[in-house]
Amino acid sequence: MPTEKAPLAIDVTVPREDVVLVGVKGFLDVDTATELHHHLANQMVHGRRHLLLDLSEVPFMDSSGINIILKAYQEARRVGGSVRLISPAPAVQRILDLTGVTLTVPSSETSEDALIATGQAPEREPQEGATEKVPGRQ
Repeated sequence: MPTEKAPLAIDVTVPREDVVLVGVKGFLDVDTATELHHHLANQMVHGRRHLLLDLSEVPFMDSSGINIILKAYQEARRVGGSVRLISPAPAVQRILDLTGVTLTVPSSETSEDALIATGQAPEREPQEGATEKVPGRQ
């Protein structure tokens, strides 16, 4: 029995001038990853530094999809931006966990949570018992 692949559909929303929400639906693999890459690159050209990728309707992703996410992360960081994944489907979440992508690219449960996270500067959590050194003070 052949398995029918879902065609890739991409929905782009701009909730803030520097943020884009990209809803991805369908298989993200070698045949479709280039299309997602073009959408993300286009958004970066138009000044969107923060990329929110909703993967809740992606039932399958291979290494091509992972590469696109990591390239987008590198490009966004280069310009002071970020990439955040939103609610990856269980099979995709498993691939992201197994490959270590989740150690680099953060996730949010909802698009609202992801949007809030883009408005906040990354915070360092001090280690227990550690003090921060201020230059010029001892």
